[in-house]
Amino acid sequence: MTVSPEKRLEILDALRRGTVPKNGVEALAVGLERFSGCLDDELDRVSKGGAVFKAIRGDYGCGKTFLARWLQDRALKKGFAVTEVQISETETPLHRLETVYRRLIERLRTNDIDGGAFRSIVDAWFFALEEDVLAASGADLSQEVLLERTNSLIEQRLQLVSKTTPLFAIALRAYRSAVTQNQAAVADGILAWLGGQPSVGAEAKRAAGIKGDVDHFAALGFLQGLLTLLRDSGLPGLLIILDEVETLQRVRGDVREKALNALRQLIDEIDAGRFPGLYLVITGTPAFFDGPQGIQRLAPLAQRLHVDFTTEARFDNPRAVQLRLSPFTKDSLIEVGTRVTQLFAQGSPHVERIRQRADSALLEDLAQAVAGKLGGKVGVAPRLYLKKLVGDVLDRIDQFPDFDPRRDYALTVTPTELTLVEQSAAGVASVDDIKLNL
Repeated sequence: MTVSPEKRLEILDALRRGTVPKNGVEALAVGLERFSGCLDDELDRVSKGGAVFKAIRGDYGCGKTFLARWLQDRALKKGFAVTEVQISETETPLHRLETVYRRLIERLRTNDIDGGAFRSIVDAWFFALEEDVLAASGADLSQEVLLERTNSLIEQRLQLVSKTTPLFAIALRAYRSAVTQNQAAVADGILAWLGGQPSVGAEAKRAAGIKGDVDHFAALGFLQGLLTLLRDSGLPGLLIILDEVETLQRVRGDVREKALNALRQLIDEIDAGRFPGLYLVITGTPAFFDGPQGIQRLAPLAQRLHVDFTTEARFDNPRAVQLRLSPFTKDSLIEVGTRVTQLFAQGSPHVERIRQRADSALLEDLAQAVAGKLGGKVGVAPRLYLKKLVGDVLDRIDQFPDFDPRRDYALTVTPTELTLVEQSAAGVASVDDIKLNL
């Protein structure tokens, strides 16, 4: 697959850092073809006013984040807005939906705007409303009349949202009024408040007639309002990724119960039709879905997410609420290494040298060596394998004509460059393993 020079550099830079690329992951996709048809059908269903909830399960190294980024790429190409939130014990706790809402707004992006797209979506919505007003009137209108009629149309479009969260429409009207009057600071403050930001200045709140901050319950109403803005602006829907939900297993018991209940609430609201145009995805480990510290602690949630995985993985139903990712094998590791090597060579003037010195035999040997450093566990090797391949091997072949990886390179792995899961696989003790007598 040929990708743009900019996207190629972005992908390779991410792999050098040992992270999943934000864009362009379709160039590296291995083994995801079995999901593509179903996921595309679900995106199409959402674009027609439906709503979908999906859970991606897999152990570390199976590619949960990769699949989530791959799905985002597909959604963006269909015109969706997308956002990804990493669930965290301290930064983004799931039981605080107002925090989740704030983070998803901060990371909101579209095909045209890579992050921070909320303002452009709001402005595009007002533009669309004005166009509707002008089309209905059939004549030129003064600024005052246009503002008045647009405000009336706001009430109509947000009628359903206003039943539960009237402040959303109130703040939108105030934002448009501030923009019209060239009150930039006030407009910025109101928009920040609409995005869930805390500590918005008093002047902006007074101008909008609002108090306090967006709370847990208002966040759901604001999400509903955002979906309305997207639909009226011509965007077919919103894809939200809640990554690493398994971190809930590490929090205090009462906090975990609240978070699990918040997740159940989201699923029930989707099923009830409150969020047309929403595709919500969570990712987690099998222990989160099946273990005693995960969803099994809340029976109604466990019932909603239950899927029978007793059959062979090749017969898994991609239409089910859970998708199971299988661990990488040596063959799939070599296949993704081959794709990365081809991608690297696309932008290099030394294509032939790269192909000769990073041939399939070398890729296989490197895969075997990396897995060996990780206790033979191929399933946790992809991140480190690709990091070493790009940063240690391909970059050197490209830059140094006399560099031969078979002669001049020996794989080294230090504990500091490993994640906790990789350290565990390698048999390296971490500070978390040290028991203190307190």
